[in-house]
Amino acid sequence: MGEADSGRPAALLERAASGRDRQVWSDLWTELYHNGSLEASHPLVLPALADMAEGDDAATAASALHLAGALLVQADQRYETRELRDRRASEVARLLAAAHRWRRVTRDRDGYCHLLEAVLNLEGDISWGEELIWGLVSEEYELECPDEDCSAVLWVVIGERGFFSTSEDHALSDGVEILPLHPAAPGALDGLGRRLHGLALADGHEDVARALTHAFGEATCPRCGRRCSVVGQVVARSG
Repeated sequence: MGEADSGRPAALLERAASGRDRQVWSDLWTELYHNGSLEASHPLVLPALADMAEGDDAATAASALHLAGALLVQADQRYETRELRDRRASEVARLLAAAHRWRRVTRDRDGYCHLLEAVLNLEGDISWGEELIWGLVSEEYELECPDEDCSAVLWVVIGERGFFSTSEDHALSDGVEILPLHPAAPGALDGLGRRLHGLALADGHEDVARALTHAFGEATCPRCGRRCSVVGQVVARSG
């Protein structure tokens, strides 16, 4: 980073910390995540985001946690190493603690889902947390039938419109065939599904917990009739 740009990260992060400038988050995402014109490894970035996450402004904290988690996963994937995550372990621990604190008190459904995403990204054990949570927030997944002889686009709807699969975009078409999903029984969940379901119930988000049983359940392809794991196809698509 050249001398002329040396104050750029500090200025952007100071604007974000003020809590009065929502546009600055778009600027930070563009320069840190999309364009890479600023480095996530800059010594100011993760400490400043951790400070914001530990503050009292819920919106600022949520934005900081979302960005920090995404930056760490991107660094893991870009460099095929956890070097940034390991080097900034103290800030990552602070961010993760803040994410857990905020998820326990956040009542907004979508905000809660994004905090779950931040937790997964900050832990860094999976790379497809964003895809999983995006489906919960948008209440649908656009996947692909795993049958090689079919490979139909598979829309999986989870939310207020119901719980079903279809081979067409249900939001754009009338009279399309829909098939009910097969949710996992809560007691049969294991691993990540069991953990997230338990967190959602403990935090008072029964609707998110119900959606998770469908995300970790099975869908049927209306074209060929094959049943498949929803989360399995989420993983396949993200890979």
